[in-house]
Amino acid sequence: MNEDRLVRLEELAAHQAKVIEELSDQLAEQWKVLEQTRAKLSQLTERFLSVEEASLEAPAITRPPHY
Repeated sequence: MNEDRLVRLEELAAHQAKVIEELSDQLAEQWKVLEQTRAKLSQLTERFLSVEEASLEAPAITRPPHY
């Protein structure tokens, strides 16, 4: 009886160790994706700000050609 219980506990511990390792690998992969997304967001933010800054410059006021 105790031997069966010990075997079940060892199997459970081995299964949990495998699941923890798989979750750790998935977490590491998601962290890479998150870092890539942050970098892209930073690049896009810089591009947007530069485009916005360039578009804020008002054109020079000139007289229309019919005057």
